[in-house]
Formats: sequence, C-alpha cells, structure tokens
Amino acid sequence: MPARIDAEKRRRDVVEAAFRLVVSEGLTGLSLRKVAAESGLNIGSVRHYFDDHRDLLVAAVTEVGDRMGDRLTRHSTGTLRGLTGTPAVDALQALVEELLPIDDERRAESIVLLEFIVAARVNPIFRPATEQMAVDLHDVITDALRVLEVPEPGEQARRLTAIIGGLTIDMVTPHGSISVESLRKTLRAHLFSILPPARS
Repeated sequence: MPARIDAEKRRRDVVEAAFRLVVSEGLTGLSLRKVAAESGLNIGSVRHYFDDHRDLLVAAVTEVGDRMGDRLTRHSTGTLRGLTGTPAVDALQALVEELLPIDDERRAESIVLLEFIVAARVNPIFRPATEQMAVDLHDVITDALRVLEVPEPGEQARRLTAIIGGLTIDMVTPHGSISVESLRKTLRAHLFSILPPARS
C-alpha cells in the first residue's frame, strides 16, 4: 500500500509540473523532458506514467475538470430551491465563480483548459474530451437555472456558458485584461437580468 500511495503522489507531482509549464510557457513548454526537470524526476519516471506530452495534457485537463467538479459539489442545486431575487443571484454567482479565474488556483486551471480547447481545434484526439466538458458545463448550469425557475433554462444556460467563456478569455489573456471586480459586476448584471424577480 505505501508504494501505491507514493506512485499516486508522484503522478500528481508530474501533473502539477505540467500545470506550471503550461501556465508559464503554453503548450510549447509541455515536453516530457521539461516536465521531468520541473518535477525533479528523470524522464524515465515521467514516461512510466505518460507516453507522450499529449497524454500528459489530457491528464492535466482531466485534473482541471476534477477540481472544478469537486468545487461544484459544494453547491448542490437543492440549496437553490425556493430562492428568488438577490439571494438567488448570490447563490448562482457563487456556483458560477467556481469555474472562473478569480484567484491564482482557478486562473491556472483556466489557462490549462483554454490551451487544451485551442489544441482541440486542430488536433481531433482532444475533441471528445472538450465536447464532453462542454456538455457537462451546460448540464450543470441548466439544472441550476431550472431549479431557480428561469424560463427556457437550456437556452439561458447556453448564453451563460458563452459569458463564462468570454470572461475567462478576458481574464487570462491580453485580449481583455479585465479585473476580478469587473468580471463579478458583469456576471452579476447578467444573472439579475435572467433570474425571476423576488417574490412579494
């Protein structure tokens, strides 16, 4: 058992090293040799877990999905039931912000995810994972909006996920360079525009 725990930790160390390289250098920084150096392991040890940099990228983006999923579990849709007005916006904003780059950890995750999505544009091997992640995101948002009794929750979820994507790009690239405060104001204004008014 101790050997298994050590192996799991080592694999996680390699994935964390890949995260750091993708954040600092983009996908061009993701070679097994560079990851080995960044993680303090020899390249043979890295190859024990990953055949090539594509396998490592898939592992990194899977880790992103797992982390986001773990955070989302703190926001059961059942806790949204019956909320209207500002409490509903507060709860939905807290849920959506789990997916946005509002701190260093989530910023790193968003960069890795964005690099993966861009890579999928020209590399079909990555497309099934990106397509599944898009479906999962749409389903989570749709479920939350349905519980909050938003009209046409599926259509509104498509709009909200588009806003999530745009805000993410503007936060992690020079394209927008917006602040966390601006991100939150933009998101909040949209949520108020789609959620039903408070019941009297």
